[in-house]
Amino acid sequence: MKLTPKGEKYINRIQNSFLFNLFLLKELPLAWVAGCSLKKITTEACQISMPFGWRNQNPFKSIYFAAQSMSAEMSTGMLAVLAIENSNESIAMLVSNIEGEFTKKANASVTFTCEDGQKMFDAITETCKTGEAVLVPMKTVGRMDDGTEVSNWTFTWSVKKRSRK
Repeated sequence: MKLTPKGEKYINRIQNSFLFNLFLLKELPLAWVAGCSLKKITTEACQISMPFGWRNQNPFKSIYFAAQSMSAEMSTGMLAVLAIENSNESIAMLVSNIEGEFTKKANASVTFTCEDGQKMFDAITETCKTGEAVLVPMKTVGRMDDGTEVSNWTFTWSVKKRSRK
């Protein structure tokens, strides 16, 4: 997928760790407090890392499910924002469904990887053409640094081009 200048600018801004942290502090302060960080973003994939520590730990000495959900959602949502920025259109986005499965105890840092970027870019193209809402299920998988899968998620995003009046 070829990025527009606006899409390139978004990637360059968000990959700057200082600007990413400012973004989190302003727009997603809970993710900032929890220590989320962007490891990688391209048109195809996004990786968000969640450290293991006192800020996001439950009484069972693992990462709290809500902290995992937040990072997992961010790995899909950042791709949605990139596709929207790249489109140069006014598009609304909203999570319409969440499914999650926990496969192992997350007792170390976890990285959530979503590789469904093309699906989101295709959905943005479709809503820009039709003006209709498009549902986009995006899968993301959380793995500890040793490769152990701890959770997998599907976030269904609804995207719709806003009508201009």
